[in-house]
Parts: sequence; C-alpha cells; structure tokens
Amino acid sequence: MSLSIKPQNEAELDLLSVGECMIRLSPPGHGRLEYANSLEVWVGGGEFNVAYALARLGMRTGWTSRMVDNPLGHLIINHARAVGMDTSEVVMVPYDGVGIKDRVGLNFTEVGTGVRASVTMYDRGHAAAAHLKPGEIDWKRIFSERGVRWLHTGGIFTALSEDTAATCKEMLQAAHEAGTVVSYDLNFRSKLWTSEQAQKATKELVQYVDCLIGNEEDFQKVLGFEVEGTDENLSALPVENYKRMVERVVETYPNVQVVGTTLREVKSGLINNWAAILYAEGKFHESRQFEGLEIEDRVGGGDGFASGFAYGFLNGLTPQECVEIGAAHGALLQSTRGDTSQITKDELMHVTKGGSARIKR
Repeated sequence: MSLSIKPQNEAELDLLSVGECMIRLSPPGHGRLEYANSLEVWVGGGEFNVAYALARLGMRTGWTSRMVDNPLGHLIINHARAVGMDTSEVVMVPYDGVGIKDRVGLNFTEVGTGVRASVTMYDRGHAAAAHLKPGEIDWKRIFSERGVRWLHTGGIFTALSEDTAATCKEMLQAAHEAGTVVSYDLNFRSKLWTSEQAQKATKELVQYVDCLIGNEEDFQKVLGFEVEGTDENLSALPVENYKRMVERVVETYPNVQVVGTTLREVKSGLINNWAAILYAEGKFHESRQFEGLEIEDRVGGGDGFASGFAYGFLNGLTPQECVEIGAAHGALLQSTRGDTSQITKDELMHVTKGGSARIKR
C-alpha cells in the first residue's frame, strides 16, 4: 500500500513540524568546551531541522512550538523565516527576565575527531516548548481548515514533559482524522527519559503514525523490539536481522506503512560509512553505500535523511528514489557545520544521481 498524500491544492502547507528548537553553542573546529574562549552559534532541533531542510528544497513548510518572546526566541524565529518557513502557529510567551517560567533551551556540542566522539551537553530545563499543553494550539483548525499534507514530529518533543506527550497525542489524532500523513522519529534520548517511560508514552501514539523513523537502538528502547545479533554497544548492525525486526513492527502496527532508518558505521569522528533502508509498499529499499564518508559535523544527519525521503514522497517519487534522496541528503548535510541544512536542491540531485565532488568552475 502506498501513502495517501493530499494534493498540493488541498493544503496550505506541504509539511508542518512540531517540536522544540534550541540554540547550539560549539567551540570552533574540534575544540573542547572547557578551553573555549569563543563559541559558534547555531539553531536546531530534531523536528525543526526537517521543516527547515524541506524549505531549502522549495517546499511549503511550517514549524510550531511554544517559544519565549526575547532576542534568543527571535533568533530562532528569524532563522526559520529566512528560508520561508511559516511560523504563524508558534505560541509566543512573555519572558520573565530570568528564565524560570519559560526560556530558550541551549545545548553545548563538541564536534568530535579521531577516536574522540562528538558530545552534547543539554541546558534545556524550563524550556518554553516543554510547557506546551493540550488545547494551547488549535490542531483541528490547522489540519482541517488550513490543510497540511504531512506532519512530522518525534520522540524528543514527546519526552520533554507529560504535557508535551499529551499534546503530541492530541495533535496526532487531529492530523490522522484530517487525512494528514504523519511521520514520527523515535529519536530516543536517554538524558530526557528512560526506556520504560518512552515505551509507555509512544505505544499510545503509534496507532496514528504512517511513517516511523529510527535506528536499531530507537526501536529497542522506545518500542521494545529487539534486533538479534547486536551487542550492548550496538557496534554492528546485522541488516537482515534489522529487516526482520521491521517486519515485526509493521505486523504489530499495521497502520505503519513506511519505516526508515540510517545505517552508520563509525570508523572515527571524521570518517563514517553511511547508508539507509526504507520499508515501503511491502518491501525493503536500500540506498547506495557512502563508504568512508568524511564528516564535518554529524549532528542532523538523521534529520537530513528524514527530510530527504519526505521530499521524495511529497513529490510522488518511488520508494527507491525516496531512500536514495534521503541517504544523499543526510550525507550532504554532514558536510557542513551546524544542525540545519545548507544544501541546495541542485546539489542534492547531483549527489543522488551519483555525481562526484569534482570541482565546479
């Protein structure tokens, strides 16, 4: 069965994403936080990044959340508007002057190199997005009156608080009833919640989801599906065993029509093997292998994959074309600093079709 996506003329937005967006502070290059005397400022969030990337590719996208009304909040809003994202549904709330009631979440990220991994340290307590409550946004008006072809959200947003988990359920129900395709990135974050908490909340949501995105750890920690043949460090992924796990997922949740995952083998902080698999229309589709992919910054690679394959489906492409675009987009996104995409449509199509990095003059 193929996804049933609304025609463009029946919706104002091709895709709406919902979730927290933070400001990321990173030492230049591969520096350490404890020795930093300057920090780069980037904007990003798992759900936000998908809408941002698709706007870069010419799609009509929007993002909504709960955002504090101060210069840092406007930094994020301005970043979204710069690529044409619709932010009209964002709930703006007053700043109390110290950030006890609501604030913009921060994360401090070191970009790894060699045998040293990239590391993120969160400073996101009291974030405005975590306080988004059911009823605060009129989801039925957005999906039924404005019209949205595709909704994207995920486990990071759901994990922020009990209120966001309840809001996510309210939102997914409204999208499902309006005939909007729903994609959900499992995105397990052990710093935000336990596996038990993740499973309890997520199993109530999957019935409204059309597309599930996640790696082997996400499916294990968030939905309780084990991949045979992996060790506790998940150092290797037996692809055929992963496929059997996906088959169990879609058998358990027959409403799920698409399952996507990235396949990453870490050789070093700067060299990864990279590929992707997409389950759609009852079978698996594998992308080309990007062996020895040189990494500038790995943050956001999975969001690049998600936005790439969503672009394919929204434009009526085949599942094989979708997985190729997703893998290529994720690879390209990791060639630049920061969380959000700096990739153009021409670059994406060039790499998707097997184009090289030969200099263009």
